Amino acid sequence: MATIKDIAKKAGVSSATVSRVLNYDRTLSVSETTRKRIFEAAETLNYSKYRKKIQKKKSLGKIAIVLWYTEQEELNDLYYLSIRLGVENKLQSMGYEFVHILPNERLHIDVNANIDGMIAIGKFSNDQIKNLSAACEQIVFVDFDTLSLGYDCVVTDFEHSIKQVIDHFLARKVQTIGLLAGIEYTNDHVLLKDPRLKIFKDYIKERLNQSPECIYTGDFSPESGYELMKKAVQELGDRLPEAFFVANDAMAIGSIRALHEENIDVPGRVSIISFNDISIAKYSFPPLSTVKVYTESMGEEGVDLLIKNMKKKSRSTQKGDPWDKACNTRKQLLIFSLNYPLLHCFGTQQVNLFPRERHRKYSP
Repeated sequence: MATIKDIAKKAGVSSATVSRVLNYDRTLSVSETTRKRIFEAAETLNYSKYRKKIQKKKSLGKIAIVLWYTEQEELNDLYYLSIRLGVENKLQSMGYEFVHILPNERLHIDVNANIDGMIAIGKFSNDQIKNLSAACEQIVFVDFDTLSLGYDCVVTDFEHSIKQVIDHFLARKVQTIGLLAGIEYTNDHVLLKDPRLKIFKDYIKERLNQSPECIYTGDFSPESGYELMKKAVQELGDRLPEAFFVANDAMAIGSIRALHEENIDVPGRVSIISFNDISIAKYSFPPLSTVKVYTESMGEEGVDLLIKNMKKKSRSTQKGDPWDKACNTRKQLLIFSLNYPLLHCFGTQQVNLFPRERHRKYSP
């Protein structure tokens, strides 16, 4: 694991600055350029698969990477930064060029640009999806379930992860569990609901035979996590739940800061488990207990699926395709393809779904 000193050296700043940036210290005055350099250094150093220098070779084609997060939003929630780096590194290693299509950027892909395929990272409205598919026939979506709309996609498996977290809490005699969830909008202002909200409600009702009451929703930023937890403390007082499941690491960092300001012990009085396990989770204080989402792998799988579709555009999948065999080692991902059998893989190992010592860093 890369240390804060390693990140500081790569980013060209002090270790103290790195520590404060990775913990989203709001009192630190630092430029957005420096923040970006630190976050990208942390992601790169903790993503070793493609660390070796890639030999320049003749390009096999050009891929458009469509982004729904702005650069600022990526810094507030490294989830999509990590997916993007996974896509870019995989494409480079395979010999493909790539270009970015930024949020709210009009989709103008010149015919002469020779775009061979497209990977769309994030959430998109039906109108946006139609515009993207009109610009390029070969397209794969990462972190958005588009199978019902007729497009291949790679998403993480929320249901099994959330159930494992709740089971973990209940096994430790925790009886009151709260949720900090997120609400998002596409770039053309279409509301997107967090699927974890319904899964959480349904499973709490199933396991505890009660309707969960301590649910707060905001955006996926550390500031939102901070404000939501402050609100929970003020509204609930002594009725504050013994544990919270938090929708992402950035929100969890903000919520823990709020608990510390209220002199509430973590994890003594309130336990927190978040979602994503982005690179900064291990550098926060205290270190986050978090469900690992293989974001880099999501990007890689998106590239693999796209290239496979491009290469096999004119013929159907044959029995015994090596892609199907490779599924046995995939991690916590759902890969939906119109052209190939459902690749449905959970956990960190095919033979052991969600082993606790692997998918979390929580210790009561």
